[in-house]
Amino acid sequence: MRAILRALATIALVLTGGVAAADPLIGTFLSEVTPGDIVPGADAFGAVGEDGLVPALEGGKLVGWAYLTSDFVPTTGYSGKPIHVVAGISPEAVLTGAKLVKHSEPIVLVGIPESEITAVIDHYTGFDLHQVAERSPEDLEIVSGATVTIMVIDDSILRSGIKAAQALGLDGFEVAQATGPTREVDRDAGEVTDWETLAGNGALRRMTIDVGTINADFAAFNDPRTEKETEDGPEDAAYVDIWAALVSQPAIGRSLLGDGAYDNLVARMEPGDEAIAVFGGGRWSFKGSGYVRGGIFDRFQLIQGEISHRFFDREHARIVNIAAAGAPDFAEMDLFIVPAAAGFDPAAPFRLQFLVSRAVGPIEKVFLTRELAYDLPDLYTRTVEPPAAPAAQTDANPRNALWQRIWETKRLQVIVLSAALALLSGIFFFQTFATRNARTFAILRNAYLVFTLVFVGWIANAQLSVVNILAVTNAFFSDFNWDTFLMDPLIFILWFAVAAALLFWARGAYCGWLCPFGAMQELSNKVARKLGVPQVTLPWGLHERLWAVKYILFLGLFGLSLYSLELAERFAEVEPFKTAIILKFARPLPFVLIAVAALLPGLFIERFYCRYVCPLGGGLAIPARLHMFRWLNRYKECGNPCQLCAADCPVKAIHPTGEINPNECISCLNCQVLYQDHARCPVVIKADKRRARDAAAAASLAAHDDRPNLGHPNQISKTN
Repeated sequence: MRAILRALATIALVLTGGVAAADPLIGTFLSEVTPGDIVPGADAFGAVGEDGLVPALEGGKLVGWAYLTSDFVPTTGYSGKPIHVVAGISPEAVLTGAKLVKHSEPIVLVGIPESEITAVIDHYTGFDLHQVAERSPEDLEIVSGATVTIMVIDDSILRSGIKAAQALGLDGFEVAQATGPTREVDRDAGEVTDWETLAGNGALRRMTIDVGTINADFAAFNDPRTEKETEDGPEDAAYVDIWAALVSQPAIGRSLLGDGAYDNLVARMEPGDEAIAVFGGGRWSFKGSGYVRGGIFDRFQLIQGEISHRFFDREHARIVNIAAAGAPDFAEMDLFIVPAAAGFDPAAPFRLQFLVSRAVGPIEKVFLTRELAYDLPDLYTRTVEPPAAPAAQTDANPRNALWQRIWETKRLQVIVLSAALALLSGIFFFQTFATRNARTFAILRNAYLVFTLVFVGWIANAQLSVVNILAVTNAFFSDFNWDTFLMDPLIFILWFAVAAALLFWARGAYCGWLCPFGAMQELSNKVARKLGVPQVTLPWGLHERLWAVKYILFLGLFGLSLYSLELAERFAEVEPFKTAIILKFARPLPFVLIAVAALLPGLFIERFYCRYVCPLGGGLAIPARLHMFRWLNRYKECGNPCQLCAADCPVKAIHPTGEINPNECISCLNCQVLYQDHARCPVVIKADKRRARDAAAAASLAAHDDRPNLGHPNQISKTN
């Protein structure tokens, strides 16, 4: 299976960019920086190396190197997209300069001046990477309102700088080869036990800060504004009280979660994933509300060596109760899954870094960072001897290794989605058979829509967006690197399937079957009909003119993307997909209202948003004009005189004259069900009656032929 997945991913890579997709991304951004700004004195850049390092030259002499943080470490920010920074490093492992070249951070795009972020980045110039271990977390300069963005930039600059120094073999950064035995988690070790035992053997680790200490820590800022927000006593009351445990180790997990909850956790985790539990008491919340607003936990992160991982809401689940006897009461009890792609080693020491803030103004805060160190006790680990001859590293590009690991960790979802696409292809290719029985097909379609909404949308978060189309088209006008698409296997597979489906069935394959928001609309309308909600049919003239709205929206966003892709992404919030599908309505009220406004008319007019507003549908309909086949069967009587299919079409994509508009058709196959319906289709009913008459006539004739020939009663018998 691993070989199949790797082959599929490799084929996908070739089809979407070939070898170029493996090239370091820095080549895309070199034109946006001046050599002297990245490495002082440099007047030119050399050729981009396979390792992502670019020599900086002064009069042809090497004076340092430039690199892109995203080529060395993950740099995903608040937006869920990379924050790209070009940095410079000297032969002495000193950072010589850095420049923010691309980001999609919403708080910076719509509110905070980018100059404030640039000012923070400028502070890294002259930093000696040998001093990273001595650097205090308080040295981090936070910009109020952009906490996550700044922390991601800080992590990415320093950790990528260390990796660049290691790749160059600079003094003090030689990578030591492991020759001795190593530790790994022993999944069979330990036994289910109580809270006190886990705390005693080190499986549970605690960090606590009392009110007096936190007040003193903030007072050390020498900012009189912090005194106005001093926490009330008593001084020994717990302000921060955090416990943590590695619950992906079975004995620890079953002890704290119980068998049922632990089994649910294991079912949710992908191969290679790990999980930690965090319990919070005291007055301070380690979760905050950032994950509700933007889907990311901005008050803490996991750090291990050069790895840092900030958790997203899709990696989070609440703990209902603690199974271990003797557990204290906690206000917050939560699970966090560390994906395999993060490169986390559960058997190695790690720490959880927490960001504690105090407001000193309407939007301004001061920050403290405190850390909880965790080292899995030896009781739950085992020693592993190194292999005699370690395999040679064949993939020099860390980005390749990352997307391959992601494909490996999501292989179950890839298999499920691929099977669903194969089933859908079968339905379309054998549509006459699939739609033969109206009741069976209705069950099949409703089940597929539920699968699309729940699995494709809410579980896998594989909702396509007009932003994807804008990024693809933008690639023709820039040096966009397709490697980014490989980082999300399900989105990539869906786009690959949609591209193929456009040639065969126009846009309906996606819009009618694979779009989670479209499925939500159709299912909610079906429920509304069951509850007796009246349906509205717009006059054909108005209906036909409203079709144009989605094309106008798409063309507006497309034109805007040619000027600024980031600006277009902001206006693409006209799509409610992120709110309703990705974040499941856990967003600020304005975004929720937009999503509700898109869904509410659909209760009265089926797929209202799909028909008239969706810019993604408009963007897909334009190339769909090139589709090669006409699969939908029609009778010559369709449209004249029969109007049944046109009246019964859920999205009114059939003209009164009988033609099906491929730009508006969602391939629901409702007309194909009617095409064979012996109780509703007039053409079929007429044919059935004709066949019945012919059969009756034939039966009558056969009965006549079978009667014995006795002759006429008056006929004289010749035998007399």
